[in-house]
Amino acid sequence: MPLLPSKTLLINRDIQSENRAAAQRLRLAFTQTGTFVVNLVSSPGAGKTSLLEATCRWWKNKWKTAVLVGDLATERDADRLRPFVPVQQLTTGGGCHLELPLVEKGLAKLPNERFDFLFIENVGNLVCPASHDLSEHLRVVLLSTTEGDDKPGKYPKMFRTSDVMIVTKMDLAPHVPFNVEQATLDTRRIRESIDVIEVSSLHDQGISHWCRMLEQRRNTMLSERAIP
Repeated sequence: MPLLPSKTLLINRDIQSENRAAAQRLRLAFTQTGTFVVNLVSSPGAGKTSLLEATCRWWKNKWKTAVLVGDLATERDADRLRPFVPVQQLTTGGGCHLELPLVEKGLAKLPNERFDFLFIENVGNLVCPASHDLSEHLRVVLLSTTEGDDKPGKYPKMFRTSDVMIVTKMDLAPHVPFNVEQATLDTRRIRESIDVIEVSSLHDQGISHWCRMLEQRRNTMLSERAIP
């Protein structure tokens, strides 16, 4: 069967520019309502859900918090978080990252109230989520001690576009070949200003530091919002 001739269509639209503009509008709306949005990114199994569980335990309802959970399938991570805070599952059906329209659909299903913090738990992937603005104020990349300290050098865009790196599963650090100093050095070669926090979510190690940092970042957002 002969191949049909191909045809090129010129759209003449910058789709990414439109997406960035939409994300910025939503971010400004969050800022005005005092909702600080955190986008958690990592490879699968790095500990995003465990970090959120530890965060909720530490705050003990100090702040009104909600979570949007992204996954290819199942609601298992969302089910883990429902005892703590309002949660909506965002199922991509095979997509390797969350996009803003799906986030907006999840927001519409959350309780109609103002939240102090909104966490977006992205799909486990160190490639695709780096290119998508979900209207967050803070992008946090998790790197677990069990996955190797070479990831910042191998996946530079994710670390370059993140504001904070959380080194997770520090309780396992003595038992695996992971060099925290080397991982930090590689990351700061990519993004010099990135903050690095070491945690063990199961043992609450570093969780107070993490929570204080979030509170400080939200306070900064609120103070800047008041500037004409």
